[in-house]
Amino acid sequence: MDIHEYQAKEILAGFGVPVPRGGLAYSPEQAAYRARELGGDAWVVKAQIHSGGRGEAGGVKVCKSEKEVAEFAAGLFGKQLVTRQTGNGGKGVYRIWVEEASDIAQELYLGFVLDRKTERIMVVASSSGGMEIEEIAEEDPESLVRMVVDPAHGLAEYQARELAFRLGLKGDQINQMVKAVRACYRAYRDLDATMVEINPLVITGSGDLVALDAKMSFDTNALYRRPQVEALRDPSQEDSREAMAHDNGLSYVGLDGDIGCIINGAGLAMATMDMIKLSGGEPANFLDIGGGASPERVMTAFRTVLSDPNVSVILVNIFAGINRCDWVARGVVEAYKAEGLTLPVVVRLAGTNVDEGRRIIDESGLPLITAETLAEAAEKAVAARPKRAA
Repeated sequence: MDIHEYQAKEILAGFGVPVPRGGLAYSPEQAAYRARELGGDAWVVKAQIHSGGRGEAGGVKVCKSEKEVAEFAAGLFGKQLVTRQTGNGGKGVYRIWVEEASDIAQELYLGFVLDRKTERIMVVASSSGGMEIEEIAEEDPESLVRMVVDPAHGLAEYQARELAFRLGLKGDQINQMVKAVRACYRAYRDLDATMVEINPLVITGSGDLVALDAKMSFDTNALYRRPQVEALRDPSQEDSREAMAHDNGLSYVGLDGDIGCIINGAGLAMATMDMIKLSGGEPANFLDIGGGASPERVMTAFRTVLSDPNVSVILVNIFAGINRCDWVARGVVEAYKAEGLTLPVVVRLAGTNVDEGRRIIDESGLPLITAETLAEAAEKAVAARPKRAA
């Protein structure tokens, strides 16, 4: 789960990371009022969306008057901001962050990610901040500093100090960097984060370190024990299909194809999508209904898949262990009738109570397409798609 910049800053500030003063606005008038509250003669106005590259897309501006703040904010609110990370649809701007302008002398990069190769948290830093980490790696790879954290000991002070030395910091900046790095690590560890990024972490004209921008992502599977983090979720920044699935406890990822998938088990879901591609089709989604799927849960899965207008075929692929094929079959039949489906539905059942499940499908009187194997199911789903005009 991603959160907004201002939310990440509030979290990191709570752990001891220095951030600029700022305020949240939900209207142009409120944005101007925030500038007045902060005082000064310059403010940075930032669109709050779950994406990087906002500056290049026109979502960030330094304003020199309250009127300019209000006018720029008015042009942002309700806009679909398209960045290099959002895709063509962009992300809606419904919140704006207004913060005091900073005197920037140098920009650094600081990030914490999970390194799956070493199964450790990795700290990545660079003396070339202000760019995406991919750009830094390509344009200035020598500036990158990597450090792996031993989970048994955590991030030691000497490691943070070494990081500061390797970035070329001196004097009190070293102590400030040590505090900031260790604070970021604690936030990552204590909140089940999967990524913490400060870009840029700036050195101001007075020599102080300040986190000018911040991003945090969290392990969705750990949110049940982090209610304070889950409360920061913003459904307006999510794919509407994924938001619907989340609200119903389903694992769903929207894709660009037209074959909707309802499957139990992440591994089987991946294999099914691969088989659809191998058969010449394109999956519309990843959807894992999980174990113990009741008929009601299957119906919810159908509604979630059908919320995508691009879906022209639905493929149900169940290998029942914890699940039961008869439960799934009842859910398929009930969903087909309740939703008044006219598009093709391919059903492949295997495992617990498979004979009873197949009997329910066969005796339903519905034009459901059945298959014995995954390969056969994928081929039938691809073949059942409406013919497209040349």
